[in-house]
Amino acid sequence: MTDAKLLLTFNAGSSTLKIGLFQCDVNGARRIGKGLVDFSRRPLSLHLTEGPAVFDTFIHAEGGEDLRNVIAETFETLGRHFNMDAVRAVGHRVVHGGERFVGPIRLDETSIGDIDQLTALAPLHQPQALRLIRAVKHLRPTLAQTASFDTAFHATQSDLVRRFALPRALHDQGIKRYGFHGLSHAFIATELRARAPKVAAGKVIVAHLGSGASLCALDGGESRDCSMGFSTLDGIPMATRCGALDPGVLLHLLGPKGRTLRNLEEMLYHRSGLLGVSGISGDTRDLLKDERTEAREAIDLLALRIAGEIGRMAATLGGLDGIVFTAGIGEHQPEIRAAICGRLRWLGVALDDNANATSGPIISTSASPVATFVIATDEEQIIANEALSVLAAE
Repeated sequence: MTDAKLLLTFNAGSSTLKIGLFQCDVNGARRIGKGLVDFSRRPLSLHLTEGPAVFDTFIHAEGGEDLRNVIAETFETLGRHFNMDAVRAVGHRVVHGGERFVGPIRLDETSIGDIDQLTALAPLHQPQALRLIRAVKHLRPTLAQTASFDTAFHATQSDLVRRFALPRALHDQGIKRYGFHGLSHAFIATELRARAPKVAAGKVIVAHLGSGASLCALDGGESRDCSMGFSTLDGIPMATRCGALDPGVLLHLLGPKGRTLRNLEEMLYHRSGLLGVSGISGDTRDLLKDERTEAREAIDLLALRIAGEIGRMAATLGGLDGIVFTAGIGEHQPEIRAAICGRLRWLGVALDDNANATSGPIISTSASPVATFVIATDEEQIIANEALSVLAAE
């Protein structure tokens, strides 16, 4: 175990918790371990990596509305591998920061309450982040906690891009496009600047394709547009979420079809997307192996909608110099990247099939006017960097 100062990061999903362990010094935060708690299993499982060593164990505390026992047992398990007394702070990913939070903050009772007020805007993720924040506060009351917001990176978007064609009073009340996956998009913007500074200085679209998915239009590394808008339902189809949808469909389902609001919410978040179209699975790995027509149609629809959204964003940017694929699907599934890029030849995208098959990192041909990359994202690194910046400013 090391006696150096440590920093933990918590990246809460709807059914998982990614944990990052970072050693802090004058050079910043360097990852020394990572963990994954799976809340979908009983008992809960913890997969822990420390350098080349891998450990799998169970957490016997019950997950639910109160995560205090889960966090206590998780800290105890981590303490067998790391000096938990050296932990300086815990940094959290919080999906929605609304209009108030446009950068990382140190958490206190007031800010926690303000984050709670935004739960209705991100019902799939916000409650879990709040449970974790409160559980850590109960276990280690004096431990500093920070929040990094997925929406904050998109605060550079213009008012025009963020506006819906709704009465102005609603926009003034906060009914607008916020954008999400900002931590991932921020990491890619930074990483691309290090790898290909000329491309990064231009007009780039980042495709964060995982079970949740969004596209972000970057100009000089700053967000100018995002496929997700007011909620994490918007944009391109996802594993179980619908993506962009004619609001007339919702009126029809709530009116003539008699659906309840709760039933509609459950369908849009959990039974739509690739799962809904295929009727088989929301996992593209399953669909790519399945020969049924419905599986193929779900994949084709995903590629069609992503390509179409890239075309729309190219219009926002006024051109396109680069595309970056990232996250689980974007990093690991060449068939889907090829299907998307095949629909973008009119934009100048020319894919190198061999490079794409091995996941790059550059998967476009040397003659392609649109440089296309595969870059692994790291949201936890951004959370750690932002946590350090908050603590350093105090």
